[in-house]
Amino acid sequence: MDSFKIIAFTHKNLPFDLIGKLHLNQDEQSTVLGAVKLNFGFDEFLFLSTCNRVELFISAQQEINSVFIKELILFLNSRLNNVEATTLSENAEVYVSDEAVEHILKVASSLDSLVVGEREIITQVRKAYDFCNLLGLTGDFIRLLTKQTIETAKDIYTNTDIAKNPVSVASLAYRQLRDLGIKNDARILFVGSGETNTILASYLQKHKFANFKVFNRSLANGEKLAKSLNGKAFELKTLASFKEGFDVLIVCTASSEPLITAEIFAQLNGSETSKKVIIDLAIPANVEESVAKNKHVTYIDINSLKAQAEANLQLRKNEIDKCEQIIKNKTEQFKWLHKERRIELAFGEVPRQVKAIKDLALNEVFAKEINLLDSNSKEVLEKVLSYVEKKYNAVAIKTAKEVLLNPRD
Repeated sequence: MDSFKIIAFTHKNLPFDLIGKLHLNQDEQSTVLGAVKLNFGFDEFLFLSTCNRVELFISAQQEINSVFIKELILFLNSRLNNVEATTLSENAEVYVSDEAVEHILKVASSLDSLVVGEREIITQVRKAYDFCNLLGLTGDFIRLLTKQTIETAKDIYTNTDIAKNPVSVASLAYRQLRDLGIKNDARILFVGSGETNTILASYLQKHKFANFKVFNRSLANGEKLAKSLNGKAFELKTLASFKEGFDVLIVCTASSEPLITAEIFAQLNGSETSKKVIIDLAIPANVEESVAKNKHVTYIDINSLKAQAEANLQLRKNEIDKCEQIIKNKTEQFKWLHKERRIELAFGEVPRQVKAIKDLALNEVFAKEINLLDSNSKEVLEKVLSYVEKKYNAVAIKTAKEVLLNPRD
């Protein structure tokens, strides 16, 4: 496995914006990756790109150093300036052989992720393989490794708690809503259309909530979020006169002063007597203290969500030792799987040669003697030889595996 290497550009050593300059969309990958493989003489090549990493899986004999990496990334993106290319090449992580196998198992199992336990990475690895395989860039080694990688990640996600208990504020906020028994037809108001509210909105939409209103200082930005939710957008200044009522209010803006004052809450609530849920994801709080403490309000604030997120993240980190042991075992297992596969490939010619010997014996060497046999005898002889041929091939491969994989000295 010494020819297998991984070059990784990750959030651990590099800023996100610089990593992003190595990202290629699928059209760019279709154009560039085949040329990379051909130009550098790689036997196999896989390109993995996520929001916080770009990794290159390479099967080749070349020695990987900063000079080679710089040349490679400039081929991937010729628009990089010298400083950018040098920074990337000098801060890349390089893994070879067993370490490279162990590394990709950790990546797919999210142990190397920005947020430990996030499952998205396994899907990203699978899609990267499928696309590079479609382009004809991968071969038998990366195919076998990807299969082992996905099986390892599934094992870890199933048999450890590494992915249990959400660690993002948005997912925790959604879970609290779910635990409160909020119905799918609940009237949901968003105040603010930034990243946090957008992420939470995607959770709600995914789980079939459908009644949304969005209030935002910039109507154009509010309309973008509202459109994605099939909802309606309003300017923030109209919030105080909104009279359609609500069940859930989600607020997250950059305002340094509370936006949801007692007066605005009273206007929004109108004459309704049902208990309301307010989720305040802003720092500082966007909800006035008197509203948060109102007996008709279930108030969920960013501080309580962050505390739960940190506790859940610690629980995930407590599982890392268990996960690493699984990965070590799977790495050793892969080494044997790879050796077995090499033997199978090496012996791939044996069945053809045995068949050729059998055909030669039947049709030339012993042709005269066989022609003296009656048809039944010929048929029995053919069956016997085919049986011997099949069994010989199986015994030959089995014996080779036993000798090469279980040496006695």
